[in-house]
Formats: sequence, C-alpha cells, structure tokens
Amino acid sequence: MRCHVSSPRQIVETLLSRAGIAIGGRNPWDITVHDERFFPRVLREKNLGLGEAYMDGWWDCRKLDEFICRVLNIRLDVSIKGGFKYLPLLLPGILFNLQSKARAHMVAERHYNLDCELFLSFLDPYNQYSCAYFSDTDDLDCAQQNKLDLICRKAALCRTDHVLDIGCGWGGFARYAAETYGCTVTAVNISREQARYAADFCKELPVRILECDYRDIRGAFDKIVSVGMFEHVGWKNYRAFMRVVHRSLKHDGIFLLHTIGGNESTRYCDPWITKYIFPNGMLPSIAQISRSIEGLFVVEDWHNLGPHYDKTLMAWNANFQAAWPRLEGRYDERFKRMWEYYLLSCAGAFRARSNQVWQIVLTKYGCGQPACRL
Repeated sequence: MRCHVSSPRQIVETLLSRAGIAIGGRNPWDITVHDERFFPRVLREKNLGLGEAYMDGWWDCRKLDEFICRVLNIRLDVSIKGGFKYLPLLLPGILFNLQSKARAHMVAERHYNLDCELFLSFLDPYNQYSCAYFSDTDDLDCAQQNKLDLICRKAALCRTDHVLDIGCGWGGFARYAAETYGCTVTAVNISREQARYAADFCKELPVRILECDYRDIRGAFDKIVSVGMFEHVGWKNYRAFMRVVHRSLKHDGIFLLHTIGGNESTRYCDPWITKYIFPNGMLPSIAQISRSIEGLFVVEDWHNLGPHYDKTLMAWNANFQAAWPRLEGRYDERFKRMWEYYLLSCAGAFRARSNQVWQIVLTKYGCGQPACRL
C-alpha cells in the first residue's frame, strides 16, 4: 500500500484554509503565489521566510494586514514548527546579551540613522514613531497630539518640572512638553542622526539633547518619560534599566513607560524584524516588566492602547505609499516591499491582539499617589 505524502503546497494550503485564506482566491486577504519555492520556504523558515518571500516578490496580497491578522488569530504561526535552520535564529537572544552597551548602537546604525526623509515622509509634525491615541479623531496628526498630551497629563507635568526623556527619537515629546507645559527637558538618544535632528527641532526651547546610552544617565529629575525605547532594552537588561530610572527619579517623582508588549514572556528576537527592521528588538511581557520593577516602584496605572497601534500603522503605510514617488529614487522596489510588509504585518499583529501597547505610570514607595490628570 502506497502512503500519500503531502507536498509543501498542499500543507500550506491546508494550514491557510484553517484561517479562511485561499491561494488564488477572490477575498482581499487571499494570497497570490508567483513562485512555487514559496511553499517549502515558509515551512522551513516560518515568519522569516514569509517576509523574505514577500520582499522577493514571490507572493502578493491585496490586504496583507488582514492576511497576517487571520494567520495570528488562530495562532497559525505556532502550528508551523520550522526547519532545523530556524532554531539557531532564536538562540542568540536566549544565550547572549544582545542589547549590551557595546551592541546597543546597532539599532541606531541600521534603522534610526536611515535618511530622515524616509521617516518624516509618513510621520506627523511631531515625528512620533510610536502608537498614536485615536480618541475622538481619525486623523493621525491629532491622534499623536492626543498621545503626547495624555502622557503629559499622566505624568502631571508642570512648569517647574525637569523632565528626563529616555530615547527621545526626533525630539517630538521634548518639544511638545517644553512648549505646551513650559517644563525643562533633558533628552537622551543613542542615535546620532536622531539626536542631531532633535537638537535643531527643539532649539530656542529649554531642551537639552544628549547622545547617550541610558546606562550613562546622571542627575535627578522630577519626571521621567520613556516612549517606544524599552523594546530595545532586552530581557537581560530590564532590571538594570529600572534601577537607572529609580536612581534618577526624585522621591516624589513620576515615571511613565510607554512600550509595545507581548502576551507571553520570550527571550528571543523575532527573526524577520531583527534582520530587517529593529536589530535585537525584543517585546517585554507583563510578567517580565513586573519582575523588573519589583521592590523599586508602585504601579499607579496600566493602560492598554494596543488597538490604536493598528490604526497608527495603517495611517503610516498610507502616508508611505503616497510619499513613495519622491522616495523611490533613493530606495529600490525590494526596500519598498520590505517597508510595507513591516508596517502592514505589524498592523495585522495588533489587530489580532498578538501585540499590545502599554502606558504604565510608576512611582517610588512612600511618596503617595500622584495627582495625575487622566
């Protein structure tokens, strides 16, 4: 009796059908495969192969974000075990400190130091490269100002405050806090290009921009804010980061942490994201954050903004697509497909609730509950 062995195409078709996805179907989340090598590649390399195959033009989808959402909704990514070459991609994050002080500059050099024109082409006027807050608006610019003001109110900013901004990006929060609330801001960043832009963006305001690793921060501050930087800290350094914040925050101060988070604790980096977008990026879990602050801080508020990042990423992609005609002279088609895969696949992940965005308000023991304006 001859045993039937399914082909890679048949296996992938069966798996995708569980998510209501067809190959060559009519729904916008169905996929079109242009190269038969797609099927064994995905089974062998999982999400790394899926993303690289898209970059290489081996497959397309009219609604890539919805395709990813459907795949993740039924945890299809967990069902595919991956080949023997996949496991070594996960081991470095488990065995080594990929976000050590000596390696921290990698993400700046390979991502944040890219041409500013690329980022400014799809961001808002405050250059916010983090989740917006679409409260009573569908407009990205308004939603990002909503987010900035929400942070300021949660941190109870006032004119007499000296605020530390850890990982300041292009200086948007520092500028908003200084010009709207009148406070003084010291902002640190390891990206030379971002720090240079931020210094010019915040000139003539009481803002000081330092090209500095968080481990080298010195001084005492009334309030501390970190937006979209903790994803680069790594599980081996979470506690060290919190100790730096603790020693830098005045006794009656407030620390607001804004970070993407994962539903489960991991100790490895996503292979596609770390290879092409954020080298050594790692999403913390609630358990990992809780362990890192134990004995240091009191949790005053924990707010999940995750669904707002879906809308943010979709708005960024729309802006990026509109700006592509003026960018394509600097970047090739493979880069374009990489960038849209990054934005749309992340949107799908947040829509599926695989990823979250948390704003966490923390204070020191014994200082009483702050008068946050929530």
